[in-house]
Amino acid sequence: MKRKIGVFLVVVWSLLPIYWALKISLQTEGDARAASPQYIPLHPTFDNYKNLLSGSGDTATGIRSSLLNIVIECGAATIVTVVLAALAAYAFARMTFRGHTLLFYGVLVTMAFPAYTTLIPLYRLMSDLYLVNTYTGVVLVYVSGFLPLATWVLHNYFSGMPASIEEAGLIDGANRLQVFWHIMLPLARPGIISTALITFLFAWAQFLFPLVLTTDTSTQPLTVVIASLQGRHVVPVTLLSAAGMIAIAVPAVVALVFNRYIVNGLLAGSAK
Repeated sequence: MKRKIGVFLVVVWSLLPIYWALKISLQTEGDARAASPQYIPLHPTFDNYKNLLSGSGDTATGIRSSLLNIVIECGAATIVTVVLAALAAYAFARMTFRGHTLLFYGVLVTMAFPAYTTLIPLYRLMSDLYLVNTYTGVVLVYVSGFLPLATWVLHNYFSGMPASIEEAGLIDGANRLQVFWHIMLPLARPGIISTALITFLFAWAQFLFPLVLTTDTSTQPLTVVIASLQGRHVVPVTLLSAAGMIAIAVPAVVALVFNRYIVNGLLAGSAK
């Protein structure tokens, strides 16, 4: 009984802020700032969402631009990470070369370092390469952070496949690249989907790195723009809540729809 109460309290503690933001986003500014708060919106409206997605004001335009930015940055980072991780994981799992073990564990060791310890060096590097405030700079930083975990997850998938399947393809005359493309990749599809989903969710949740690497709305993602609006502009709290719910909705839908793939990917990454 105590365990159920504890779980209930944790769930309420976690979901209450999200519910409150959703409630405010469905209210008018007057209702949201009323002296006696409404715990359930009496006259719900989607006007705040309409203003954000089709309005002509600076705030709405900035939100739409940042939404496009975050989709581009997360999508590009996911694609590049999965491609590089698949190639690296296959090489580590199936090929033997000098320094194989040292290089593999060297890649994994980088996951032990806090990501934010590299923030200043990465900023200076991107600045020297004139990649600050560019999609390329943000994507490269994301890839550098997500690649070790993605490689580890896919390495476990490739290692778990029977070697006889690969040997049969080589005996039939296929070269190593053909075996990888036509045999191993289709078999590793669940692992690739899991890796892509995890990478996308991690990229969507980034805040400090894009905050430092982007300086205006031309490249700033949605998470950074929402935070900056609260501090620099007089923006209705209902509009901010609606923007926050949009930022939450995408990863929430992805996590709910593809929950099985995400769990399998995390389990694969936790086992050798």
